[in-house]
Order: sequence, then structure tokens, then C-alpha cells
Amino acid sequence: QVQLVESGGGLVQAGGSLRLSCVASGRIFSINGIGWYRQRPGKQRELVAGITSGGSTNYVDSVKGRFTISRDNARNTVYLQMNSLKPEDTAVYYCNAFPLVFPVEWGQGTQVTVSS
Repeated sequence: QVQLVESGGGLVQAGGSLRLSCVASGRIFSINGIGWYRQRPGKQRELVAGITSGGSTNYVDSVKGRFTISRDNARNTVYLQMNSLKPEDTAVYYCNAFPLVFPVEWGQGTQVTVSS
């Protein structure tokens, strides 16, 4: 099994930045890509950004140019650098397999709150 633990969320003012971390442990060779997903209040969970084992990235239109996903294979960690944050980015952020064909168990996520 693969375990994914998210961290790095917090409260930030609009225009600010946060960096989220997703640390993988366990049978990590069983998954290739990792994605960051978020669930905003009253909305369904959505993909924010994904990165494949080869380093190819994919972003939802609303975060392009503001968010950057990267991975450090030596540390089994995937990061999400979030700049120019907006109140509509407020959500619980999760990481999981990308694409979400064979998801692993969802973790607790990390809360990001952006105040206006």
C-alpha cells in the first residue's frame, strides 16, 4: 500500500503564497504520477495539478501561471507552490495518484484558507 501525507496549508491573505508537500511512503513504485486535488466548500473534489513520473505537468486553467507542481524523487515528495492566492483557492488540498485511475486511500488533506 501507498500512504500519502499532505502538509503545508494555512491561513494567508489574498496575493500571498504557500507551498504544500505530499510525502509518499510504502509501495510507492506502484504509482507513477501524483496529483494535487482540492475540495472547496460545497463543491466536488477536483484536480488542481498533476505530474507524471517523467516530469510532465498538467494544471487546471484557474491555477495556470500561479501554481507550480514539482517532485523530488529522492525524498518521495511532491510539492505544490501556490502564488498569487485568491479567496476562491480556499479548500482542503489532497494528493493522490495522477491520473486518478487507481487511487490510493485519501489522506486527511491540508486546509488552505485565503482571506480577502
